[in-house]
Amino acid sequence: MQTDILAALALFAFVSSITPGPNNLMLMASGANFGFRRTIPHMLGIGIGFTVMVVLVGVGLIRVFDAWPVGHVILTVFSVSYLLWLAWMIAHAAPPEARDGGGKPLSFLQAALFQWVNPKAWSMALTAVSLYAPERSLAAIGLVAVVFGAINLPTVSTWTVLGQQMRRVLTNPARLRAFNWTMAVLLVATLFPVLYPAG
Repeated sequence: MQTDILAALALFAFVSSITPGPNNLMLMASGANFGFRRTIPHMLGIGIGFTVMVVLVGVGLIRVFDAWPVGHVILTVFSVSYLLWLAWMIAHAAPPEARDGGGKPLSFLQAALFQWVNPKAWSMALTAVSLYAPERSLAAIGLVAVVFGAINLPTVSTWTVLGQQMRRVLTNPARLRAFNWTMAVLLVATLFPVLYPAG
């Protein structure tokens, strides 16, 4: 891969990873509700889960959508339904002191599996493979996956740190409730580009 194309891929990976989306908003909410340390498995699940997703999309799943477009519609319906449920759970999360140890952040496996119902993750993976590994060679797909893996984890971690820093402001249950509702509404808002694409 040429240096200028590699630089463009790295920039695409950075911008698409750090901009608001379901993963980042959920990490911010987790950082605020559970802190950085308890959110580490969630962050690792996103980073590694998305990297695996890019590889699997590149080696064959992208062809499934080419051959069976209705599969993309079914995936979209399922993804939207799941994200709406997650938004409801975030909006109704109890304050830390009210959980009595019952609340917990997403596990590594839950976060990794979430990538498969995350519309933004699908869009990122399909776009990255289409633009930067059009010949679908294993070397090109592997490079795209490695670049995303190297860039994704540090960038998404910043959202957890931001959420953790907000804990100082969210000590009041009413403020925490307002924060969780805001995160839920923003999570739902991330669905609009999926449901109403431009053009």
